[in-house]
Amino acid sequence: MRTKSLKKNKINVVTLGCSKNIYDSEVLMGQLKANNKEVVHEQEGNVVVINTCGFIDNAKEQSVNTILDFVQRKQEGLVDKVFVTGCLSERYKPDLQTEIPDVDQYFGTTELPSLLKALGADYKHELIGERLTTTPKNYAFLKIAEGCDRPCSFCAIPLMRGGHKSTPIENLKKEAENLAKEGVKELILIAQDLTYYGLDLYKKRALADLLKELVKVEGIEWIRLHYAFPTGFPLDVLEVIKNEPKVCNYLDIPLQHISDDLLKSMRRGTTHKKTTDLIYKFREIVPEMAIRTTLIVGYPGETEAHFQELKEWVKEMRFERLGCFTYSHEENTHAYNLDDDVPEEVKQERANEIMEIQSQISWELNQQKIGKTFKCVIDRKEGNYFVGRTEYDSPDVDNEVLIDAEKFYLKTGEFANIKINEAADFDLYGEPVTA
Repeated sequence: MRTKSLKKNKINVVTLGCSKNIYDSEVLMGQLKANNKEVVHEQEGNVVVINTCGFIDNAKEQSVNTILDFVQRKQEGLVDKVFVTGCLSERYKPDLQTEIPDVDQYFGTTELPSLLKALGADYKHELIGERLTTTPKNYAFLKIAEGCDRPCSFCAIPLMRGGHKSTPIENLKKEAENLAKEGVKELILIAQDLTYYGLDLYKKRALADLLKELVKVEGIEWIRLHYAFPTGFPLDVLEVIKNEPKVCNYLDIPLQHISDDLLKSMRRGTTHKKTTDLIYKFREIVPEMAIRTTLIVGYPGETEAHFQELKEWVKEMRFERLGCFTYSHEENTHAYNLDDDVPEEVKQERANEIMEIQSQISWELNQQKIGKTFKCVIDRKEGNYFVGRTEYDSPDVDNEVLIDAEKFYLKTGEFANIKINEAADFDLYGEPVTA
């Protein structure tokens, strides 16, 4: 007679890609916990859910390698089941099913109820805004919209995430209140495009209205804006940043390029002059603002002259934060019809050149911080240092403030006033002072 196994499954959620994926994994984990499932994030478990990224070549390669790694573990009897979800699965499900058939099941980005069912759980509609956060306890991502309506030629996100869909303000405020009760002090607002927020629900750009509600949430001390699209940016948001102490003097605004030729081909809806004027407008209204941007080099048709224009513009604008990507030729995008005519080594050389310029700018800007005192949040202890951030720095991508843990004691997750004594291109060193 067969006996029913009493072994309880432990579900390991593995997250690849961007902050939007982290958020989605946290929602999945919250649902599983509400179903009394044992769930962990990137630890050992006999059932594995891989939340994949499908944005550019490197991300796709990492996702495929992770799937293959867990399939191998399944074949070796180290895990029982492997499920795949997220952007790569949304975009390439038929190919993946053919190429890696040993995965138990593939799910797209909008198939959370079906994924939960496969894991023996029910989708609970009442869990609005409830999730298991995986970030350090002091900050959390707040996804205010899903999808994107922009026509950018190089981007496959609308293929994987669909059209723009804003989350109502009241739902987001409730979610923020839940996070604050859990000890979260910093909200990082994310979406494919913050600029578009509210157009579908309220028939107007409503990011400023949302911020005015979120600042009322007790316990939240910092609100940070990520991924705003430059075209149609709602300038009333700048007044909120300027006047509301809780809204960080910080904006992440991917600009991608500055050459009119390439901006037109990229279908960005802007020009060199409009983009430059917008940045100057930001700095005029919010002089203390730290602006983070990302650029793409090696886009089809990018000549040496286009690249020189980009370099000179980076020198002129002196962004506080900047990242640079090489162009990835993505099928089913508008740009895929163009000739990917910049050699890979040239793309890489151009990216390196931009980052060298930015490194010097960052070093110069950081030298100006020496002797000044900043309110910092302490994210973690690492080795002999407590690691913190100012309001001008986002986790994982920006400057960190390092404080000698052998000399000073600080509480992780708390704020402290740190006087900067030394500065490198991407790190600051300081010590706590009383206000």
